[in-house]
Amino acid sequence: MSESKPRVVLRQQQDFQFAIDFGTGQPPLIGDEHPPLGQGQGPTPVQLLAAAVGNCLSDSLLFALRKFKQAPEPISCEVTAEIGRNAENRLRVLGLDVALTLGVPAAKLEHLDRVLDQFEAFCTVASSVSQAVPVRITVRDAEGKQVK
Repeated sequence: MSESKPRVVLRQQQDFQFAIDFGTGQPPLIGDEHPPLGQGQGPTPVQLLAAAVGNCLSDSLLFALRKFKQAPEPISCEVTAEIGRNAENRLRVLGLDVALTLGVPAAKLEHLDRVLDQFEAFCTVASSVSQAVPVRITVRDAEGKQVK
């Protein structure tokens, strides 16, 4: 990441709906809770967390493969958040299951084992989040074969 101090600004629109301004000149993203708290007009904070982890891991995997001049596109990613209650009976994210899928068969990618051993360590978001929340990662190729 090129920014040393990324900054976002959130402005309440109504109830639990916030405009999230990333300061990039793009329109703000609307975040909202599902009913009954909010109106479901945008992603929830948990969905944004899951998206950030999945996006960062996808980027890291793509970057690592491209370093070896490999073309794994299109990569897809699905993140499922496990929500449950802690000892104080408060809702928490208990874990994130990340399923990355390569766009090509594993046999077409050189150095894949090496990439799979190290790409997670270069993901700023998932590496940070995993210090508090388990992040479980699987990688499959385009044929459905689990390679990690």
